[in-house]
Amino acid sequence: MQNIWKTTYKIIRYGMNTLYLIRTILINLFFVIFIIISVGIYLNLRDPSTGSLSQYSALILDISGTIVDKPVTYNKFQKFSQHLFNTNKSNSKENSLFDIIGILRQAKNDPYVTGLILSLKNFSGSNQASLEYIGKALHEFKESGKLIYAISDYYNQSQYFLASYANKIYLTPHGFVDLRGISTSKLYYKSLLDNLKINTHIFRVGTYKSAVEPFIQDQMSHHVRHEETTLVNRLWDQYLKTISTNRNVTTQSIFPGIDNILNELHQMKGDTAAYALKNKWIDEVASHFVIENTMKKIFGSNKQGTSFNAISMYDYNLIAPTKQDNQIAIICVNGPIVDGPNIPGSIGGDTIAHKIRSARFDPKIKAIVLRVNSPGGSVNASELIRLELTTTRDSGKPVIVSMGGVAASGGYWISTPANVIIASNSTITGSIGIFGIINTFEKSLDAIGIHSDGANTSPIANISITTPLPTEYINMMQLYVNTSYHYFISTVAESRRKTTEDIHKIAQGHVWLGYDAIKNGLIDYIGDIDDAINKAVELAHLQEYQLNWYEDKVNWIDVLMQQTNKVIHSIIIKLLNHYISLDNFNNDNVNINNSNILQFAWNDPKNCYALDLNYLAQL
Repeated sequence: MQNIWKTTYKIIRYGMNTLYLIRTILINLFFVIFIIISVGIYLNLRDPSTGSLSQYSALILDISGTIVDKPVTYNKFQKFSQHLFNTNKSNSKENSLFDIIGILRQAKNDPYVTGLILSLKNFSGSNQASLEYIGKALHEFKESGKLIYAISDYYNQSQYFLASYANKIYLTPHGFVDLRGISTSKLYYKSLLDNLKINTHIFRVGTYKSAVEPFIQDQMSHHVRHEETTLVNRLWDQYLKTISTNRNVTTQSIFPGIDNILNELHQMKGDTAAYALKNKWIDEVASHFVIENTMKKIFGSNKQGTSFNAISMYDYNLIAPTKQDNQIAIICVNGPIVDGPNIPGSIGGDTIAHKIRSARFDPKIKAIVLRVNSPGGSVNASELIRLELTTTRDSGKPVIVSMGGVAASGGYWISTPANVIIASNSTITGSIGIFGIINTFEKSLDAIGIHSDGANTSPIANISITTPLPTEYINMMQLYVNTSYHYFISTVAESRRKTTEDIHKIAQGHVWLGYDAIKNGLIDYIGDIDDAINKAVELAHLQEYQLNWYEDKVNWIDVLMQQTNKVIHSIIIKLLNHYISLDNFNNDNVNINNSNILQFAWNDPKNCYALDLNYLAQL
């Protein structure tokens, strides 16, 4: 027996020593990693020379991933983490629209930047309003006398939109320009929910409020089909008009129709590069070797002689503006609006209201520009933001709303207190309507032999997903939705100086593009965030000012976790691409879909939503 205890003791002792050794190694490893990252961040952020130019060079606009108003990790650590984890070329990367604009405008006046290269192969896309804003900055760059060159093996629609602003567009011999048009794509779940015996209760106001249709139908309704057909046709017409103006050709030349394109491609034996050249989509078909040598002649060779002299936009430093006492706060509402604080992929009503309140009490802030790029969301969260903006406006600080690609439903709700609302022609707005949605699973549970029962003091005392909704609660929910809708249109009517009857005619969930919204009196001007800032300067009576971007504070641990996730995601995508060629299924031409509807956090306390999740995707 004594030997058994000795053996057991030795096993336990050696086991504990081993665990202690492993723990010590791990702690020291994490400590070393922490020191390396800390020193790297310190040196990277302290060194002002990083990304500065000492000789004449081309700036390469090599956008990788998507463009959004406000990336998830929008701080100074992002740039370092990209280099540390080598995620520059990840298609999951988010780029700040306003950083890109700042880079282009600084480079326009930078004597060491002698031209611009658009290298957009890894650019996934963005909404049309954002692309138009970048196009404006590209046009300003050209107006400075500096040339823009677009170089690629192929161009999808987003890439080609930006490339059309170039002085010269290059395409390799086997390349193509992938113009198809704009479409909508939705998944409908009614039959699936029926098969799973899930009981979906829908409460809504608005003939055109289409966000709930996937739960109650297997196909698009006539009203919504008509509206979305009109919407995509107008967006496509606007896209073609911009391209044709940039290329100095007719819209018919840019897209003569798929039958004409196919016939001509047959005649040219499928030579897509020759077709693009003939129709003036591009300016020259050339190999990489020829293009490289041409760029060397224009910009000179780099020190190694391996390429032309150039710097990536990711290595080009933006110069911080001089600090001013008079500031304009820029607060971004980028994504669906949820109740409570921010959560990944969504904007929290509490978080945005806190930022607005902070700006209101800050004596240096003289005006607020609220940048709205949101399909809406929780009614409770939207109202919280609206009330805070109303208080700020009434305190004497001007509030200007700049609408991005979408400012619909709750996105429009929070815009109503503004002194001035500005949107682009391509902004999707309106969608003034309310709905509620509750799923119950009593039939699903019954099917597998699980039943719920109990005692209640009233018919609505026990509202649960495991029991049918009482009639009384169904009536109460519809009353909530009706009341919220009438409050919504009354708020809009008061802010736009119209009657509720006038607003009801253009509401009911109806979606409008910017140039229709101004005709209906829902916005004040067509323009971009530059115009919103200028209006804020005017209303605040400022001579000099500085923009104060209200950003989320993210520490290095958050950055480490996010970038690690991106690396893992990138590895998985590469493996999947290797085995099943996922890239063949990428569709850059779909502008609208509702695939995110199931990912939205349905957390409104009354289950009431001013939301239009059909318009979250990109061109």
